[in-house]
Amino acid sequence: MWSDVAQRPAVPAPLATDAPQRKASAVTQGFLQIDRLSKAFVPAKPVFADVSFTLDKGEFVCIIGHSGCGKTTILNVLAGLDTATSGTVIMDGREVAGPSLDRGVVFQSHALMPWLTVRQNIAFAVKSRWPDWKKSQVDAHVEKFVALVGLSPAIDKKPSQLSGGMKQRVGIARAFSIQPKMLLLDEPFGALDALTRGTIQDELMTIVRQTQQTVFMITHDVDEAILLADRILLMSNGNETPEGYRPGGIAEVVVNPLPRERTRTSLHHLDGHYALRNHIVDFLVTRAKAH
Repeated sequence: MWSDVAQRPAVPAPLATDAPQRKASAVTQGFLQIDRLSKAFVPAKPVFADVSFTLDKGEFVCIIGHSGCGKTTILNVLAGLDTATSGTVIMDGREVAGPSLDRGVVFQSHALMPWLTVRQNIAFAVKSRWPDWKKSQVDAHVEKFVALVGLSPAIDKKPSQLSGGMKQRVGIARAFSIQPKMLLLDEPFGALDALTRGTIQDELMTIVRQTQQTVFMITHDVDEAILLADRILLMSNGNETPEGYRPGGIAEVVVNPLPRERTRTSLHHLDGHYALRNHIVDFLVTRAKAH
């Protein structure tokens, strides 16, 4: 079993700890601190409740769970695009109270402005971040991040001239270009074919390692989570029980024991890979709705 404790050791401890055991530490440690977050669209039936976890600076954390458990709602709260019913979110010592350029977001859809070119879409974000920059500075900065995602030949094309994978690359480049303190990814590769998804995952890993970016990512893909994440949050669904309604929440925090410099081709050969994968799949198949 893999575990997460208040002060994470270099080697995972043998016992798993759940969210309630982490409550006391959630507001005292970490670059990002989420403390007792709850969200209810219907009174007395919160989608999730008492969600507490932290992210360290430079850490890559994935959250995984069935549709409807509240993953995207949590991400929207972290982005400042939604508000929680209760609880707090602190990033770098400040409470998150609305959208900010300190948090870059990549959504499931590319969210590009169709009348602008790749260069212009990214430049729009860059100029929002640094309004006093000269055009030459903006252009150089845009070109740097377009090159990082391998789209230099397409920099003056519009979204209608790009494939789905290329559009998502533009979205990723745009998010990185504003140099946010944290990157939020809402299943950005979910609509892509397997080959394209794998290529962009590799590119994302490379950029994250180069920039030491802090990342919070939603995924439904177990293999994607194992490849990318330092830790994986397993989220349960809200459900009716004989004792009454039980809201969803973070059922378990799994520390990825595999070497961080792992690659797609080496992943399946690493000791512990299949045990880790089976543990997460078992949660999703048999335990996600039972917590």
